[in-house]
Amino acid sequence: MYYIVESSKSFYEATFDLAPTIQRLGFVILASHDLGETLQGKDIDLDEECRIVDIGNYRYLEKLLAIDIRLSLALPWRIAVFTEKGATQIGLIRPDALPALLGHNAEVDRVMAEIEERLVMIVDEVR
Repeated sequence: MYYIVESSKSFYEATFDLAPTIQRLGFVILASHDLGETLQGKDIDLDEECRIVDIGNYRYLEKLLAIDIRLSLALPWRIAVFTEKGATQIGLIRPDALPALLGHNAEVDRVMAEIEERLVMIVDEVR
């Protein structure tokens, strides 16, 4: 269900390298959330660093939503960069695990497998 790798980079290096890799592999950043900063604004300390990046690819989004608008519940895709006990981790929830929640469709399964392959490439290249 998860794909998480440990990075040899610092948290800041990994988050900096993420955007150009996402764009080069055909996706766009829709939003970026620094959870530590957000929580700190509410006087809550997070011992680890954590940034979540929401990404999309307009053609994939068009295909999936045309098949079943309920797939919007599993969109956009997210890549997280976080630290765990001082080590930088980069990961995602595998997209091909999500459509099973709505019932199987061969075309959705094919598109989600293609998307997952590209997202894993992003994570591996940023590593």
